[in-house]
Amino acid sequence: MQNGTKADIVIIGGGIVGTAIARELSKYQLDVILIEKQPDIAVGTTKANSAILHAGFDAHPDTLKARLNVRGNAMYHELEKELNLDIKWTGSLVVAKTDEEMVTLQELLIRGRKNNVPGLEILNREEVLAREPHLSSSVKGALWAPSAGIFLPFGAAVAFANNAIKNGVRILTECPAEEIVTRAGKVIGVKTPQGLIQCDYIINAAGVHADEISRLAGDDSFTIAPRKGEYILFDRKVGNLVNTVIFPAPSKVSKGILVCPTVHGNIFIGPNAQDIANKEDISTSPTGMSEIIDRAQDLLPQLPIREAITQFSGIRAAADCGDFVIRNSTTAAGLIHAAGIQSPGLTAAPAIAEFVVEILKQNGLLLTAKSAFDPHNPPTVVFKELSLAEKQAVVAQNPLYGRVICRCETITEGEIVAAIQQPCGAKTVDGVKRRTRAGMGRCQGGFCGPRVTAILARELNIPVSQVRKETAASYLFYEKMPGDCEVAGHE
Repeated sequence: MQNGTKADIVIIGGGIVGTAIARELSKYQLDVILIEKQPDIAVGTTKANSAILHAGFDAHPDTLKARLNVRGNAMYHELEKELNLDIKWTGSLVVAKTDEEMVTLQELLIRGRKNNVPGLEILNREEVLAREPHLSSSVKGALWAPSAGIFLPFGAAVAFANNAIKNGVRILTECPAEEIVTRAGKVIGVKTPQGLIQCDYIINAAGVHADEISRLAGDDSFTIAPRKGEYILFDRKVGNLVNTVIFPAPSKVSKGILVCPTVHGNIFIGPNAQDIANKEDISTSPTGMSEIIDRAQDLLPQLPIREAITQFSGIRAAADCGDFVIRNSTTAAGLIHAAGIQSPGLTAAPAIAEFVVEILKQNGLLLTAKSAFDPHNPPTVVFKELSLAEKQAVVAQNPLYGRVICRCETITEGEIVAAIQQPCGAKTVDGVKRRTRAGMGRCQGGFCGPRVTAILARELNIPVSQVRKETAASYLFYEKMPGDCEVAGHE
C-alpha cells in the first residue's frame, strides 16, 4: 500500500466487533478498509473468552449493553444460517444455593423481562437437578434462560471477515494505526507503517487499546481498564458433565466462575476477574487456578481436575462508564468509537455493527445498498463429521483430505490448506489452530505442530524460519547461526 490510498471508511481493529462492522458496511456501496496490527484477526479479547451468546438478563435496562445484547442474540439465528456459524442453543442456568441468592434470581428475572428476554423462568431444586444431575445437591433453584447459547467467537469473526472480503472490504494485517490525521477538527486519514490511508470516517474498534486510539485524535473522553479472566479447559471425554451454561449467582463485578460446555464437546471453568495494569498480560497463575477450581467445584463437585488439558486467560476491555462506548468522538468529526466492548460484547457484535451504521447515517453518510451483496459463506468441510461415503468422495476429489495431520482432533491436510487459502486465511500456527482445531486436542500440538508449520511455509511460500506462532514477532524457528556447534560426524 502506498501513500494516497483512499477509502470511505477505515475500521481499526480486527476483533469480532471490527469484523462484524466490516461485514455490515459491505452491504453498501462503500470503499471500506479494516486494519489490524497483528498477522491475523481476532487475537485479542475475541480469541479468549467464555464463548457465550448471552440471553440478556444481566445488563441493566436502558443501557446499550441490554439493548444490543438482546438484539444481537436474535440476529445470530439468521447469521447462523448465512455464515455457517457453529452455534448450539443450549440455554443457561443461573444457580442459587442460598435464600439470598434466590432473591438475586428474582431480580435478574425482573431485569431480564424489562430487557425483553424471552422465556425466562425460575426453576426449583428438582427441576434444576433434572436438567443438570451433576450439580451440587445443595442447589436451591435457578434462573432458566432458553435463548442463551454457545459458539466459537474466533470462528464468527473469521466468518464475518470472509464475507466482508467477498463483498469488497479490504483487510490489511500487520498494519497498526500510528496516527489519526485531522484537518480543522475533521478526520482525513490514518497513518500506518504501510502508508497513509485517506478516509472520511474512522471506526475505532481497537478493543483494550481503544482509548489509546481515541487519544491519537486528542479525545480522552473515556479510558479502558484491562480486566483479566483465567480459564481451564477439560478433555472432551468429560464433556457430558454439563449440558447448559451454568452460572453462579453474580457479584457486582463479575458473572462469576462458570461451568460451560463448548461447541466441540469440551467443558471449561472460569473466568475470575482481575483488574490489571498491563493490557498484554495474559499469564495464568497458581492462585488464579486455585480460585476458579474451588468455585467451580462448589457448583460441580465431580469436576475431574486430572482431565484438564490446558489453561489460558483473556483480557476484557472495561470502560470507565460501565457501558459500551458507541458514539461520535468528542474532538474529531468522523471518528466513531465502538469501545468498552466487554461482556456481552460477543453477543452484541452484530447489533453494534447495525448501531454504528445508524450513527454514520445520522452523520450524513450516503448509504446505497449493493444489489449484488451476497450474505452467504460457502460451507466448510469438517472431515471427521462426514459419513464414510462422503469422506471417500472428498478424498477422491482432493487427496489432501486423506492425510490426517492432527491425530487428537482428526484434522486433515486438506482442511488446513483450505483454512490458509480462504479469503481471510490463516498466516500463523495459532491461526490454523483456531480455524481447524489442529493442535487443540489432548497433546496441544505436540505431534502436529511441526507438520502444520511445514504446511504454512509451503502454502505461504516462505521459509520455515518465517512461520510464526501468533503475533508479529513470535517466530518458532531460526536459521542456523554461523559457528553453531556441529553434531559429531556431520557438517
